[in-house]
Parts: sequence; structure tokens; C-alpha cells
Amino acid sequence: MTDKKSLVPKRRFKEFKNTHAWKQRKFGELADIVRGASPRPIQDPKWFDDESDIGWLRIADVTEQDGRIHFLKQRISKAGQEKTRVLTETHLLLSIAATVGKPVVNHVKTGVHDGFLIFQNPKFNREFMFQWLEMFRPKWQKYGQPGSQVNLNSDLVKNQEIMLPSEEEQKKIGEFFYQLDNLISLQQRKLEKMKALKSAYLSEMFPAEGELEPKRRFAGFTQAWKQRKLKTVFKDFIVPMRDKPKEFSGTVPWTRIEDIEGRFINGTTSGQFVSEETIKSMNLKVIPKGSLIVSASATFGVVAIVNNDLITNQTFIGLVPNTNYNIDFLYAFFKSTSIQRKMKRESAGSTIFYISREQFENMIGEFPILEEQEKIGKLFKQLDDTIALHQRKLEKLQNIKKAYLMEMFV
Repeated sequence: MTDKKSLVPKRRFKEFKNTHAWKQRKFGELADIVRGASPRPIQDPKWFDDESDIGWLRIADVTEQDGRIHFLKQRISKAGQEKTRVLTETHLLLSIAATVGKPVVNHVKTGVHDGFLIFQNPKFNREFMFQWLEMFRPKWQKYGQPGSQVNLNSDLVKNQEIMLPSEEEQKKIGEFFYQLDNLISLQQRKLEKMKALKSAYLSEMFPAEGELEPKRRFAGFTQAWKQRKLKTVFKDFIVPMRDKPKEFSGTVPWTRIEDIEGRFINGTTSGQFVSEETIKSMNLKVIPKGSLIVSASATFGVVAIVNNDLITNQTFIGLVPNTNYNIDFLYAFFKSTSIQRKMKRESAGSTIFYISREQFENMIGEFPILEEQEKIGKLFKQLDDTIALHQRKLEKLQNIKKAYLMEMFV
């Protein structure tokens, strides 16, 4: 092994800085790598049994549990177990199909199909290697042809070289990333909890179709909501021109659906602006600050509050509210379960949805008095602000992990 190069990572724990350099090894030297097996045809129900104590690991389980498997819905029958590889202890796996290169730590009794490689009799710290494989995952793409799906097999993985530290350093690195993953998972759960709470409120704090009162209300409000056509709620409906400007050299942002940031659309991230001359020559209408935009086609039903005067492409329709309607309430109104369903039902098309200006104007919704609108709008703004905060914290942790993965491995 003396002929193999030795390196150290950019970032290292203090107690290992002046210790042994990392050693170059091949995966085939570090574990017995075997491929899972699948009964065929996989659709045959005889291979599965809900009463079995052996699970059946699928790619979908890996995605849903982010590579750490603690439960499996599908169970494999005794007949199926004879056609696969059954694991009864915790193992490190590697996905080689669909979600290619995704490392997996399986903690449950399971049959492993042929879309995975199994690392048996490992000579490494499992958590360290899980994180190394997570870091290396994008690099498996070098085994694929341009435009084609990557095809990993056991020989490719066995021959892959890896720089490996001592067992003590492996353990320390593995524990560090495991704790970081726990923080990420905790933050993810907080975010999902807030999103679920908002979803429930969007269903309960707006009347169901055919009703004039919501299921959940603030104390002190008892009046039935009033049905209104949207043309009485909004004083202008701005439908963009279908033709894209031929040139961009001005000060009014030309915005797209990609420019939406949470509740708001502020301008343009593409750097495209429209001049006053172009606006006049193409008879374009500027959507003023304080309006709403709603996607009437393509990515259907997306809503945003306009923070700056702008021009949009034909995906959107601009809605300029009357003064006796609260903008935060109106934003939540278009996000509500009942209105989203109504827009989709009233739109044309089976796969590509579209709502015309006339359909928007004549759509009927339920509206409370302004004071109740303000209460509801404030609640949903606070929820959105909290969701945005949790999202930023999650992204920060994910970026920290990404940086550490690049700096703490060779």
C-alpha cells in the first residue's frame, strides 16, 4: 500500500491535523459488493404478502425517507424471499437504478431488489461511507454517456477509488454528519408542520362550495359571507399580450413565473426590462404595485402579490383590487382549497388549463366584511412569514452540509 498516494482534506478535526494522511483504496477492497435480486415478473401478486415480517425496499422508499430506511409498507412473501436477497441486519446499500448513486442505510428486515448494491462485511465506518457516497453521488455521472441514463454495476463500484482515513477519524466524521442530518431533519419537520397547518387553515377558514360561512372563524365574527362576482372585487383585469417584446431595453421589469419569491413577485431575475416606447407600441398594460397576478395557464393557479410595477408574459392575468378589499386576504383567497378547485373546474382543457379574462370576471367567490378580511389576511401572512423563515433555516443547514461534504472528504 506504500505506492498509493496519501492526501488530507481541506477541513479536518483538530485532533487529526497532525496524524496519518488518508490512504487510497478501492471499494472492492473494503466490502463484499453484491447486487440485489428481484422476482419476475415483479407485478405478480404471489411475491407479496401484507402479513410478512420481511419488507420490500423500493426506490420510492429511498426518496421518501431520504436514504435512511426505518419502515416499509410493502411486504414480500416467502416465495418472493426465495427470489431476492433478504437482509435481517442494518446494511449500507447503493441505488444503481432510477435514483442512481443514492446511498441507503437500511435498518429493517427487507428483500433487496436488483436496483441496489449491498455492501456486505464492510471494513469501514458505515456512517462515514454513507456520507462519502452522498458527497460522491454527482460524480457517478461520469459513467454515463451524454444524454443517457447512468448505468452503475458492481464492477464499476468495486473499482472506484476512495481516500480513507483511520477508523477513529471515520467515526468522528460520521458522527458529525449524522448530527447535522438530524438538525436538517428536525428543521424539515418544522417546515412540513407549518405547511400542513397552513393547508388546513386554507380549507377551514374559507367557505366550502355551496356554503356562506367557513368552518373556522375568529371570535366575534358571525355575519354570513357575501357572494360576489370577481369583477366587483377587482377594478381591472390585465391580460398580457401573447407576443413577447422584440427587444428589452427599459425600466419596467418583464417577469415570468420563475420570478415569484414566496408570496411576492418583485421584478425580474432574467434582467429583462421593457421601455415605455415598447409598452406604447405594443399596447401593453403595466400591472401596478399592490395588485395580484394569477397564473391562468401552464403552471396553473400560482398566485403572487405584485411589489413593483411590472409587465408579465401570457402565463398570468393581473388583478387590480378595489380599495375595500384586503390584499393579504385576496392572496389567501386564491390559495384556498375551494377557489383552487373552482378555477381548475372552470378552466378549459384536460391537461393544459386556461382561464380567460371573462371567466375570471364572472367567477363567484365568498367574501366577509373588511375587518374579518384583515384578520384572515394577517394570519396567513404570519404563516407565510414563518414558513419562509423555516425554509431559509433549512436551506442554510443544507448548504452548510454541502460545503462540509466538499471540504471534509478527499
